[in-house]
Amino acid sequence: MNLLCAALLVAIAVPAAAQETAQPSQPGQPAQVTTLKEVTVTGSRIKRTDLEQALPITIIEKQKIDAQGITSAEQLLQFLNIAGNGADGLTSAAVDMDLGELRGTAGVSGANLRGQGSDATLVLLNGRRVATHGLRGQAVDLNSIPFAAIDRVEVLRDGASAMYGTDAIGGVINFITRTDYRGVTLNAGVDVTADGGGGITTYSVLGGIGDLDRDGWNAWGTINYRRAQILRSGQRDFANSFQPDRGVSPDTRGTPFATVTNAAGGIINDSLTDPDGGNAMRYINILNLPGGAGCENGGANMGPYDYRLWDGGSSKYACAWDYPAAQALQQPQDSVQFLGHATRKLGGDHEFYVEAMSSRVKVRREYEPLQLTSSASSTAVLDPSTWYPLNADTQPTYDMIYNAIADYFGTGDLVYGNKIPYRWRCIPCGRREIETTTKAYRLLAGVKGSIGRWDYDVGLSRASSKAESVLAGGYYFSSGLKQALGSGLLNPFLMPNEAQNPAGISALQAASATGIHLYGGESTVTSLDASFSGGLGFSLWGGEAQLATGFEARREEFEFGGVQELNGLPLNYDTIYQAPFDETSELPKVHRNVKAVYAEVYLPIVKTLDVTLAVRRDQYDTFGGTTNPKYSFKWQPIESLAFRGAYSTGFKVPEFTKLFAGVNEVEYFGLDLADPASCPGGVANSTVPGCELIQPTIITGGKTDLQPETARQKSLGFVYAPTPRFNLSLDWWEIERSNTIRSPNLPTLIENYDLFAANWIRDSSGKVTAIDRRFINSGGTLMSGVELDANLTGELAGGRWHVNLNGSYINTFKEKPLANQPYSSNEVGEYVQFYNLPLKWKHTLSLDWSKGDWTHTLSQIYRAGYKDEEPISVANGSYIPPNWNPDVDDYILYNYSLNWTGLPNTKLSFAVRNLLNTDPPFTAHQVDFASGAAWEPRVADPRGRSFYLMAEYTFD
Repeated sequence: MNLLCAALLVAIAVPAAAQETAQPSQPGQPAQVTTLKEVTVTGSRIKRTDLEQALPITIIEKQKIDAQGITSAEQLLQFLNIAGNGADGLTSAAVDMDLGELRGTAGVSGANLRGQGSDATLVLLNGRRVATHGLRGQAVDLNSIPFAAIDRVEVLRDGASAMYGTDAIGGVINFITRTDYRGVTLNAGVDVTADGGGGITTYSVLGGIGDLDRDGWNAWGTINYRRAQILRSGQRDFANSFQPDRGVSPDTRGTPFATVTNAAGGIINDSLTDPDGGNAMRYINILNLPGGAGCENGGANMGPYDYRLWDGGSSKYACAWDYPAAQALQQPQDSVQFLGHATRKLGGDHEFYVEAMSSRVKVRREYEPLQLTSSASSTAVLDPSTWYPLNADTQPTYDMIYNAIADYFGTGDLVYGNKIPYRWRCIPCGRREIETTTKAYRLLAGVKGSIGRWDYDVGLSRASSKAESVLAGGYYFSSGLKQALGSGLLNPFLMPNEAQNPAGISALQAASATGIHLYGGESTVTSLDASFSGGLGFSLWGGEAQLATGFEARREEFEFGGVQELNGLPLNYDTIYQAPFDETSELPKVHRNVKAVYAEVYLPIVKTLDVTLAVRRDQYDTFGGTTNPKYSFKWQPIESLAFRGAYSTGFKVPEFTKLFAGVNEVEYFGLDLADPASCPGGVANSTVPGCELIQPTIITGGKTDLQPETARQKSLGFVYAPTPRFNLSLDWWEIERSNTIRSPNLPTLIENYDLFAANWIRDSSGKVTAIDRRFINSGGTLMSGVELDANLTGELAGGRWHVNLNGSYINTFKEKPLANQPYSSNEVGEYVQFYNLPLKWKHTLSLDWSKGDWTHTLSQIYRAGYKDEEPISVANGSYIPPNWNPDVDDYILYNYSLNWTGLPNTKLSFAVRNLLNTDPPFTAHQVDFASGAAWEPRVADPRGRSFYLMAEYTFD
């Protein structure tokens, strides 16, 4: 038994960033195992030593978090191999917020275990819920967690609805703070990158008074400040989408030196005939005409439009602009977090405690400047009145454009005097910026203690997350913008060495919408809970049976303010040009009440076998009731080997926004879509009849008839410890979700057109005008994998070394569109838009060596490659770039850290992340529907090599 306990002490506490061994007093002696007091561990309500768990739990201690230079909960999740590869963080936030399902996600960093999504991973603070983010109410924002107060993090790698209710399908992350503290600790850290940008600074103060044992009370508090600086794409060479030979090139003809279009009534009559081949040309940039100055000279990040890659022959003479390179790789963030805790002994074994958590997080989300596209419609914002006119002030520029086009194409299809429609990237407009401020709190009061042989804990809490987004730059009232454009004061045809008319800049500034409130919301949860645990008074052959039972009464509330008005003017996408308002999702305060009871029984059948049975009943006043059981076991046939396994069911209720969000309509701007009714596969190809490009309206929003999701989770594994120096744990798991709530993506709607024909909305002629992508209860997902953890220790040169391998293998990821349909083929190792990217293998391999006051750690971070998204021309077979490679490379990093405690009360940590300054692997995914220009933020860290230094001093 001692061998396995020693191994479990390492195996439970080591994975990923956590590498914790049982240390001997002197090198050469066997590892000493400390007898641990009984504690409650995440996933169970019964107190026992944390070595006896039948469930797979990862415990990450504070000292290991500090040693790795981790300064936030989001960074911690990046180190965990069990965390999914989802677009849940500040480096995945560059996708345009015009996409309906992404509205209201600014500034949110979510936890995503086993690829189930941040809305199916339960986040706890000291074992109790915190409020989900105020704008969408779908996931807890990790930025609100008071990270400086964290003592350890427990990650339950298993479903836990039988203990915690909804959302615990992927697992549970429990941030646990210290229980008492005396003294004062100051901490400061700085993290700078070798190539500039993206720096991080942290400061924290922790102070506490009162001896709980001697004085009968203790109170402590901590405040933490963290600033993450912006990292722009222009600061990293790999963030370059002008790599057409490899399959990636920006799909925009909106350039700093504008491209002329053939909008009806403009200078071009229908189209121009290309003297070279006779094809019709509809987009012309005079810089790209034969003899022209060249697109590259028209402004920073300009280049030729790769019409072959995008199957757009009519844009042969257009230019493009690397708009992804104008986006931020890491959004800037300022956060202040506070947590205070006070405990008072009431006599005997009873304690009264109060806890207060508060945070303010400010994130500024930055995008490329507006793209202005002329429209022939009289109802459009950029109607013909805004086109570039011919007048005394504009004639030199007008004639330059006319003459350049006429010199190559002739004058037959040109109308001198007509206004010039264009597509222009408005660099004078400045970057678009949206600032989101989130204020969160949780107040908790409770009593806990023992009555006889039974322990109890009763608590009342209220938590809130309130967020507000405002326009912080780059957006303009449409009326003023139209006037500035239509007058010709703003010139879209200027070279880099030419300046705009000051009058035009003044008119633009007068139309600025900076400071306008975009939307805001608040999510709150009020909870009364109680738990009781103790012995049942009878014993089986392996020991005394134990019971934990309890109840929870919870009220969840949400409100969202999307309707905005200024002096009687409704504010929306049209009145402030392209501002991503969400007026259709206006939602007065709604609520639901939840009542739950649960029970857990621990049965030590014999010395080598124990079984735990748990069940929870949740009753919603909106969806009715659901009962979810969990069965787990641990069997130890010999001293060095233990088997463990579990089966459970889970559920997840739809969030308020998925139920009540209004309908959003956004034009589809991709160049890859065809009508699947006439073009099987739905891939646009101008050379195939019926496969012509379509660009319908995309409809997103909520549905009030959504039902809860359900899930079944299974796990089976073992821990093997033949010697105190070596142990190995292996756990297989499977999660099958049914009735999953998803916004159906286009590939699903195309591949299953017969099932979703009604989602393709058509006009009287049969033309597709819109696609309905509102949330539905889809069929489900099936995901399975294996998690590995191995540890080896020994002595060298008077110190002690420790090797840890922690890995996650995904074996299966399948989806089905409806319940009665079969699962898809296995998508592991394939590119997936938006949600989780299912990588086949991830691991962390680390080597520690400790001697005296010094500890060195060298680690390797590995992320497997995958099949890339195919460019449009590759998908339809019209053109294969010469250096196209369908395989994305593996991503491998090496990190080093050094910790020293040679001075009294002092701790110094130094770390170098990404020692070799390895760039993220190249990917050709379409940047209109994912973050990252030629790189994937769900896999890689854009900061490159960085240096971290932390100093901590404690006053006794």
